[in-house]
Amino acid sequence: MMGAPLILSGLWVVAALAAAHLPVRLHRTGLSLLVAVGIPLLGWVTYRHGPVLGMLALILGAASLYWPVGRFLIRLRRRPPEHAE
Repeated sequence: MMGAPLILSGLWVVAALAAAHLPVRLHRTGLSLLVAVGIPLLGWVTYRHGPVLGMLALILGAASLYWPVGRFLIRLRRRPPEHAE
């Protein structure tokens, strides 16, 4: 049986995919709202349905927000600039 957290998670994914089509000036606001709602929702899914579904929800959420996650990973891989003295 699908519980409320899974249904809301599905709606969150739809909202994340719809937010990708917003004008560029609204992306930061949309992303902030999605993250603010998604973190507690992820905790609720994990609490109600266990760590396996929680991890699946985390992966699905990260895939829905690919560009911010991708940019973050690229920044992590970059070397810090070397200072010339």
